Order: sequence, then structure tokens, then C-alpha cells
Amino acid sequence: MKSYLNLLGLIFAVTVFISCGNADDDVNFGLNTGDGLGKGKPVDECLALGESDLILSIQEQYTTAPGKVSIFFKVSDTNGNPVPGLTAEQFTIYEQGRNDACFNTISTSESQARISPNSQIFKNNTLLVLDLSNSVLSSSLAELKAAGISFVDNVMPATTQESFKMAIYWFDGENELHLLNELTDSKEELTASISGITDDISNDPSTDLYGAVMKSTDIAANLLNESTKGGKIGAASVVIFTDGTDQASRYTQQAAQKKVDDADPNISFFTIGLGAEIDTQVLTDLGKTASVFATNKDELESTFNDISFRVSQRANSFYLFEYCSPKRDGSGENNLAIQVKDGSLQGAVQTKFNATGFTGGCE
Repeated sequence: MKSYLNLLGLIFAVTVFISCGNADDDVNFGLNTGDGLGKGKPVDECLALGESDLILSIQEQYTTAPGKVSIFFKVSDTNGNPVPGLTAEQFTIYEQGRNDACFNTISTSESQARISPNSQIFKNNTLLVLDLSNSVLSSSLAELKAAGISFVDNVMPATTQESFKMAIYWFDGENELHLLNELTDSKEELTASISGITDDISNDPSTDLYGAVMKSTDIAANLLNESTKGGKIGAASVVIFTDGTDQASRYTQQAAQKKVDDADPNISFFTIGLGAEIDTQVLTDLGKTASVFATNKDELESTFNDISFRVSQRANSFYLFEYCSPKRDGSGENNLAIQVKDGSLQGAVQTKFNATGFTGGCE
């Protein structure tokens, strides 16, 4: 009971952390935030795994005859920071059938446990929104282009993946969010679009920052709705760069902030500010997931890299874990626990699966 209460306290602490606003990462990126474990629950005390340092938040699960169990979950630490790069060898599987007093360890090698590509159920979209008002075009365009290209290179996978896409928009003083490159999984296409930005692209020297925030949020919401059709799980990130404050006064700060605060929890918001004319508090509030600031244009690429690292980590902390269960048809509903170890850190989650129709093997 003590470990159970400790875990509940841990989950409560994570929930409080999420509510505090600007952070490197938060469990809101997952579809099922609920109690912190998504569709899962704390593991049975009989396993005696100890206190959790890592949170496994189950997003979805399903079984496939003749014997495959698939669990899609997000891994984060107790501060809400994502944990990417885990391998199947770092996971331990425990099953408990109707005749088992506690759980039995299932060999990951014999069960053919693996981390599978999650493109079949997961879609991640990123919107890069650039301030191309006169102040940027006249003084820091070259640096912005280099930073933007670096961002694309860091966020987009080395090999094209249907589940990872990006679109690029820009704004000035007009009441329009201009499309620079439509949503694509092509890193080369995105890079070429940024390289092609010229200093005469804008016809309005003002800055409609709040309008850009509101419009990009609407676009991200629409993309999220599209990406979650057909039983898929989706997430989106909005990354906004500016070197100043809202000058157009077309929309209010309160309206822009409300749009961000009311957005779907699966939409993350990042802001990047440049120079001395920005309002860091406004950008921190709008970039509720994370914000970074460059004091001069020479620091621009490093700040973009900082955000790209966070965006990439969030997307890559989702795992589709699959294995072949030894349970067979007739065993009914079984308990399943999955533990992960990352260095000195460990965490686990428990769920159930039904073995009806299982005859052996995975494919």
C-alpha cells in the first residue's frame, strides 16, 4: 500500500507541474493525460518494483491474432520531460493469468519483443511560423534562414516518415498567415522554401503577432482533427519566432492567450524571441510548453536548435511496443505489466488484454 500511495503522490506532483505553465515538456502531449498513466494503472504490489522515476502513459492498446499484443505509450520522467531513444531491450514484460498468484516474467527475446514504427497509429505535425516583418528582413534574414534550415534538419527524421510532417508559415502586418510551404514529410522541400525567402517578400512592415498566434492555432487544430481520423493518435507543435511585439493591434493579447490556453492539450506551443524589443513575459505565456530568447542574431541558430531539440524529443518519446504473448485462446482476460529501465531510472504501468483467438506466434 505504501508504494501505491507513493506512486499516487508522484502522479499528483506531475499533474501539478503540468499546471504551472511554461516547461520543457508536459504529459499534455499525450492523448490520455487523466491520472498520468493514460489507460493504464499502477502496477500490483506483488511485483515489488519500487517507486517509479519514469511515467509510462498508455495512449492505446490492441491485440492481433494469432498472438500479438501492441501497446502505444509515452515515456516521461517525473518532471514531465520526454524520454526518447529507448530500445526493446530496456523493457521487461510481466503477465498474470487466472491461475497466477502474481506476475510471471516473459522473455523479451522469446516473445520477439520490439519497438515498432508507430506511423500506423501516430501522426505528428509541426508548424514553423516565422516573423518576416521589416525589422527581420532588413537586419537578420540571413541568420533566420540558417536557423530555420537547422530547425528543419533537427526536427524532421533523417529518412522520410509519413508520420512526421511540417508546414512553414510567415506573418508581417497583414491580416493573413502566409503559407511558405504546405505540410510535407520532405526535408529537402522545406529547406528549399526557407532558402528561397527574399527581403522583398513582405508588403507590410508591421507585426501582427497575436493574429499569427491565433491563426496558427486554428491550423494546428484542424491538422490534429484530420490526423486523428480512422482511429489514429495525433499531436501537433506550433513554433513561433518573432523579433518584436505586436504592432498591428488587430487582435488583443488576451484573445491570443485564450486561444492558446483553450487549445487541444495535444497541441504544444513554443516561442522564440530575438533582440531587445520583444516582451519576454508575453512570449513565455504564449509559448506555454517552452520559450527561448536570443539577445542578438548571432545566437539565433542556437536558440532554434534548443527548441528543435525539445520538439524532436517530445515526438520521439512515443513508443509502439509489441510482443508475442504465450497466452492462448480460452485464457480470457489477462493482466499485463510493462517496466522500463533507463540507466538508474525505472518505471512501470499495468493494463489488461484479452487472449481470445490467440493460437501462437505473432504474424
